[in-house]
Amino acid sequence: QVQLVESGGGLVQAGGSLRLSCAASKTMFSFNVMGWYRQAPGKQRELVATITPSFKRNYADSVKGRFTISRGNAKNTVILQMNSLKPEDTAVYYCNVIFATLGDYWGQGTQVTVSS
Repeated sequence: QVQLVESGGGLVQAGGSLRLSCAASKTMFSFNVMGWYRQAPGKQRELVATITPSFKRNYADSVKGRFTISRGNAKNTVILQMNSLKPEDTAVYYCNVIFATLGDYWGQGTQVTVSS
């Protein structure tokens, strides 16, 4: 069983920044994709950003130029730097890791609230 531990959510004013981090409990296994998704009240979960072992990045159009996904210094960690936050970024943010051999795992979610 793999656990994903998320941190860094909170309340921020519009225009502010937050940094989310996610660490997987299994460090000896390789991943195919690590990423962040979000779900706002009454909406479906949507992709925010993903990153591959070769550092190929993919972003939702709504966050391009404002959010940056990167791999942490520790193995199997992923960081989401969120700048110029908007009220519409308010959501629960979920870390997701797809391992090459272990399958697909989700974090418990961390709340991000952006006030106007």
